[in-house]
Amino acid sequence: MSAETIPAVVRAAAEQFPTLEAVVEGASRPTFADIAVSVELVERALMASGVEPGDRVALWAPNGLDWIVTSFAVYGVGAILVPINTRYKGEEAADLLQTAGVTMLFTVTDFLGTDYVRLLDGLRGLEGVRETVVISGPATEGSTPWSEFIARAERVGPDDARAREAAVTADDPSDIIFTSGTTGLPKGAVLRHGASVETYEQWTTGVGLRQGDRMLVVYPFFHTAGLKSGVLAGFIRGATLIPHAVFDVLSVVERVAEEQITVLPGPPSIFQSILTHPDLTSFAIDSLRLSVTGAAVVPVELIARMKSDLRLDSVITAYGLTETHGTVTICEQSDTIETIATTVGHPLDGLTLRIVDDGGADQPTGQPGEVLVRGFNLMTEYFNAPEATAAAVDPGGWLHTGDVGYLGEDGYLRIVDRKKDIFIVGGFNVSAAEVESIILRRDDVAHVAVVAAPDERMGEVGAAFVVPRPGANPDPAEIIAWCREHMANFKAPRYIHLVDALPTTSTGKVRKPELRSRAETLARSGDPD
Repeated sequence: MSAETIPAVVRAAAEQFPTLEAVVEGASRPTFADIAVSVELVERALMASGVEPGDRVALWAPNGLDWIVTSFAVYGVGAILVPINTRYKGEEAADLLQTAGVTMLFTVTDFLGTDYVRLLDGLRGLEGVRETVVISGPATEGSTPWSEFIARAERVGPDDARAREAAVTADDPSDIIFTSGTTGLPKGAVLRHGASVETYEQWTTGVGLRQGDRMLVVYPFFHTAGLKSGVLAGFIRGATLIPHAVFDVLSVVERVAEEQITVLPGPPSIFQSILTHPDLTSFAIDSLRLSVTGAAVVPVELIARMKSDLRLDSVITAYGLTETHGTVTICEQSDTIETIATTVGHPLDGLTLRIVDDGGADQPTGQPGEVLVRGFNLMTEYFNAPEATAAAVDPGGWLHTGDVGYLGEDGYLRIVDRKKDIFIVGGFNVSAAEVESIILRRDDVAHVAVVAAPDERMGEVGAAFVVPRPGANPDPAEIIAWCREHMANFKAPRYIHLVDALPTTSTGKVRKPELRSRAETLARSGDPD
């Protein structure tokens, strides 16, 4: 495929794979040609609604056919997609909408009993969102039903929509995806059309995704893993996408059997859950041939069991960041199990890695240091955050990933630690600083430090060490419940430990290595306090 923009990928897929199923959602099984027709209709409605090139349009909804069509249409009119995590609470979503300067929001009011429009009621800073369109569920007061929105398409002709698509260039911004990234609180990484397409041309070739594959997309579309290595990759190669809104073992294995799934990407926690299920031997999953995993430590034993017990022909690991459109390195299909488990592969063509010490000096082969990357798929910037951008990307164009690793003689990267105060819960980055700032809103908390604790299923979970305010006697279980109300569940600490004081260095910095050791003890005991 020679497309250079995401709209061009959609058009090319319609021409190359016109009769192949593109997406499966319930009774809906549109072909790639059908999707192109639907996308054009939504493009015309967006243009009639006054959406201009460069406008920011947000999507706050679960994985599904409507998500795919709407996102492609946003790209097609030259607007910039701003995906929002479906686990976010109203305050978290409002912060992103305000920071990105979103002018139009597409959302739902019926996902798992949650009305996202209502979550935003009464929150400040949303004056710039001139319209909220409800894709699914009843449209509440002040929002626009999908039927009313799509009827506007009659005002704009197909030729005008195609002209708008043709005006999009490879260097144009395609997405602003928020990430805790390499420097703490969430920032919006600005990604581009051409870099997105080139990255996943290489990715699909590397992992062996092919025409006719059927891919169950468990990764959420608001994350580069779902949006780029799921949706975009499927359209590049002509693979059928089966979106999956919420993971649980039985629903996943049932869909594998029903839809004859051949490709199942996901973080290690998904495969650990499947492999430890008591009914594993009865699962009808013989159609599976390929998995791509990563985003956390992958034990050698897990890769071996994925091949033996899940009977996968190929398991690939990779490494990337939102700031690199989701991918930096990738293993080869021919690599050994040990290589796939203990490394994250070699860099994509067009990317260069450096390993440096704290002073910025290059480290020799085999010696760990911070991983730096430079090349074609680095983000343009953190949106409207020049200081954060400068902190992440140095004047030489090197992105400082915050990860510690080393290069072997084979040129493969091994990740050994994270330099910044970020941990990964089931594949999602969590900023300890962000969680701490939210907990500090409580009147009964004087100080708090959050670190990672090991977890067999999720890889890591949060552990918070809380110093109560004088005279306060907070309940750890109540703090956990409060956190789950005020932040996405994956951010909420699993363990709360009340302490009289936080351990600090002579300069007053919290000694987090000591707290991590204590968090490991908490995790082993299974005691939340």
